[in-house]
Amino acid sequence: MAEDNFFERVYAVARQIPYGKVTSYGAIARALGTGRSARMVGWAMNASHAMEDIPAHRVVNQKGLLTGKHHFDGTNLMQQLLENEGIKVVNNQIIDFEKHFWQPEISTI
Repeated sequence: MAEDNFFERVYAVARQIPYGKVTSYGAIARALGTGRSARMVGWAMNASHAMEDIPAHRVVNQKGLLTGKHHFDGTNLMQQLLENEGIKVVNNQIIDFEKHFWQPEISTI
């Protein structure tokens, strides 16, 4: 299935996000250059929560909001995981988002 291949490509990029950094759904979509939307990346990330090698907590929306937090077990697990990496979160938004943002390179994955 094409969707399965796309999800695997999303996961390959997500695995590259460095500790203490975040990226956005849109940045991943642009890096893959597939014409797929940030929303499709969000669907892929939502489907990844059983995969321990995918740092889904490091993928947020373009403004640094933890829009995917309801997909994590526990009330504030996504925030806790980010804060454990030194990223401050207030009202579900990353403080100094630009400082923590990681831009994935255009990929041929």
